[in-house]
Amino acid sequence: MNFDPQAYGPAVAALLALDGNGDRLQPLALGVCSSVKAKAELGGTSAAALFPAARAPEAAFSGLWLYFSCLDESHSLSQEINTADGSFWHAIMHRQEPDPGNSSYWFRRVGQHSVFSGLAAAADRLCGEHPEGGFRMGSKWDPFAFIDFCEKARRKPGSAMETLALKIQRAEWQILFHSCASAIA
Repeated sequence: MNFDPQAYGPAVAALLALDGNGDRLQPLALGVCSSVKAKAELGGTSAAALFPAARAPEAAFSGLWLYFSCLDESHSLSQEINTADGSFWHAIMHRQEPDPGNSSYWFRRVGQHSVFSGLAAAADRLCGEHPEGGFRMGSKWDPFAFIDFCEKARRKPGSAMETLALKIQRAEWQILFHSCASAIA
């Protein structure tokens, strides 16, 4: 996926420009809000204002908070979204906390998500580009295998394993965010 922050409107693009334009590698665990300015601007707006025509505006908003590693704010939103999208963001947040057991609980609530096939393809491509990372996803996305991989990778900072996990996590964020933030077809 070629992530284009402009696809979500000028306000979202301006926010994403505060830290990486949607290409930021979010930490695998214990991230702190990466942009004081983004946190302030997100705190002063709403899902409806940023995503007026989105398929899942509240979920996209939760994902935007998560992009900047503002875990508490993302968590507050995602736990109130009773959809597969909300559970997905909730699961990612707990994986980054790190609380792998809680993340697994929320991924069980996700069930089969529409982004899994695209995510599996992206992960498989990244695994092929980084075979030294030691992870193989295969043709189906397995969020539980990825939780386990992230747990191992975060214990090896600076390793090829960590690099691969970070890149797959970025693809996961981009694909899920796009699904939530895109206009209703």
